[in-house]
Amino acid sequence: MELPRKPVTLSPAEMAEILQCLKTARHNVNNSLSLVTAAAELVKLKPDAAERFSNQILQQPQRIMAELRQFSDDLEKRLGVEKD
Repeated sequence: MELPRKPVTLSPAEMAEILQCLKTARHNVNNSLSLVTAAAELVKLKPDAAERFSNQILQQPQRIMAELRQFSDDLEKRLGVEKD
């Protein structure tokens, strides 16, 4: 990763867009974590439900990673960071 050689200036509108992207990413990650927590609580109460909820639990780390990757890529693009 190569950082810009000059200072990066963002307009208020660009900052608002970045903050909105962060807000969306945070919301989506929280949703995924809430699903994991809810499924784990249900399995705790009803162990026989583990198989039913396991797929949903196992999908969440990939969703979280994809969400963070998307936010990171968007932020790097806006800041002019070049990838190797």
